[in-house]
Amino acid sequence: MTGAEKILVAQTSFLGDVVLTIPLIAALRRRFPGALLAVLCTPQGKAILQGHPDIDEIIVLEKKRDGGRHANLWKKAAELKARRFTIAVSPHKSLRTALLLCLAGIPLRIGFRQSAGWFLYHHRVERDASRHDVERNLSLVEALGIDPVECPRELRIEATRASQEKIQRLFDELGIVRGGLIVGVNPGSIWPTKRWTIEGYAGVCAELKARHGAQIVLFGGPEDREIIDCIMERANCGAVSLAGRIGLSDLAAAMERCRVFVTNDSGPMHVAVATGVPVVAIFCATTPSLGFYPYSSRAVVVEKQLACRPCGTHGGRRCPLGTDDCMRLVRPEDVLIGVERLLAGGGERAPETNQPVSITV
Repeated sequence: MTGAEKILVAQTSFLGDVVLTIPLIAALRRRFPGALLAVLCTPQGKAILQGHPDIDEIIVLEKKRDGGRHANLWKKAAELKARRFTIAVSPHKSLRTALLLCLAGIPLRIGFRQSAGWFLYHHRVERDASRHDVERNLSLVEALGIDPVECPRELRIEATRASQEKIQRLFDELGIVRGGLIVGVNPGSIWPTKRWTIEGYAGVCAELKARHGAQIVLFGGPEDREIIDCIMERANCGAVSLAGRIGLSDLAAAMERCRVFVTNDSGPMHVAVATGVPVVAIFCATTPSLGFYPYSSRAVVVEKQLACRPCGTHGGRRCPLGTDDCMRLVRPEDVLIGVERLLAGGGERAPETNQPVSITV
């Protein structure tokens, strides 16, 4: 292998999964400084990774269009084949991704032994379920003779100047004072059982306004407007909604203005960590033991200890027991303890541990 390699990192899963590949990308860039390094991801992934200094090219995979039919999968494979990649590294465990890389004829393909398409990879690395996903992804570089222990582990997304200027104009328009205490709140998630309650979020927002005069900024997409509107109505604290007002490409610029970010276990949780914002993460149906906790010493995880958790890898559409206990039994005061701890600058562990503080109720 030489510095003239053409490397493809394939991660076409959810937004958070894409963010957690950043240290893997950085490790490959460090090992192959002269290589062309491309990333295959969804449009959402591209919006987050665009402009990353370690990435030369982003190739978008539209799952429904490019992977939903055999003809389109062949077409995408032909597109990749024409680019003559020499190495493919895939932290994504899907059969479709493994098949796509195989059809593209990439001569060295590296993936996890636990991948559904494990037999299509030349090198298969053990995926340790007990480790954080950043660590698991980094273990893939072992197949290239790189010691993961020596690799930097920083999650970092830099907002572009254009995004910063755009967000500043929007915040000025919405009356959000940059010098004040801004608390970001993200109440949404693709999975309903990952969403903490509307009442809980409303209670935290109202209390932070009463105690600290905090400016509450609610984050979310257009699909989160109904939830956010309910929180704003119940909290009655002058909160501002960004739902549907900004795209993923501007998310980092908006988050970096927050002193603390309160969120469900979700993609925006990982983006907040990568922008350097202290995070309070509320885990409902899922648990940190799955390996997707906020990878930061400047973070607090709040969860209710229950024998039924986790009820799935991603959460689900509804509580299998019909109780919603993992959501219902986390109280606003539990989350406020975490917020106060981060506002005071206390409770931090050594930065190199990347381990959050845990509050179990």
